Amino acid sequence: MSANESVYIQHSENTEWKSKLNFYKDEVVILTGRLEEIASKNSGKDALAEVEKYQNQLIVQRNNIDEIAHLVNLNEQALIEVIKSNPVAVDHRKVEYHSKERELVESFESNFNNIREDFNRFASKWM
Repeated sequence: MSANESVYIQHSENTEWKSKLNFYKDEVVILTGRLEEIASKNSGKDALAEVEKYQNQLIVQRNNIDEIAHLVNLNEQALIEVIKSNPVAVDHRKVEYHSKERELVESFESNFNNIREDFNRFASKWM
């Protein structure tokens, strides 16, 4: 990616990222429900220790989603301000590329997918 990018492309990416983050937020709710089901069916120390581990990981991931979504929203607001300040020829306007947000979203996705895979192995063992 170049150091500068079109306002429209950045807006499109922000929209895509917000959609992905909402998907992952929903997935955290689903995984939390599965954890509750596992906890209700298994009262052994081993199972409950794993349940607690995944509860903590899901809390961290929910916080990560909120933090990244906040940064994406701030970037979107900055784009709106650029447009408001000079609405002429917006389709040709370039702004500094939001590489930090891209890196955060991609890193989050990779990490979350690894956690989900581990969780699914755990769940298949205890359900």
